[in-house]
Amino acid sequence: MSGPDDPIDWESLAKYATEVMGRAYAPYSNFKVGVAGLVDDGRVVLGCNVENAAYGVALCAECGMVSALHATGGGRLIAVACVDAKGAPLMPCGRCRQLLWENGGPDMQLMTPSGVKTMTEVLPDAFGADDLDQR
Repeated sequence: MSGPDDPIDWESLAKYATEVMGRAYAPYSNFKVGVAGLVDDGRVVLGCNVENAAYGVALCAECGMVSALHATGGGRLIAVACVDAKGAPLMPCGRCRQLLWENGGPDMQLMTPSGVKTMTEVLPDAFGADDLDQR
């Protein structure tokens, strides 16, 4: 892939996300999601959604990716591509936007249906660790 100062290879990130989407476990909704994140050390971490018969405890793809980030050494996400079953960009849900903010910060870039945006653009006025310290 690339490092934190190189241009983001969005095509490769989307390809990784589409590949892992094929491993999603979505027997109830049939809505498969895959995600790939570029880490500040050049690694790519992946996640796919995992549903459960108790619908509320399903895991979004981004949850799996953030878990993989920490399980493989941590770091900061600098770019993320999330795709649907057709490989098209998909906007993460609100919960997952918060996860991405926490693990990538305001400058992390996200491939969205309307183009690449920073986390500040997709989660304005985000609540973060600074809020816990200052309030």
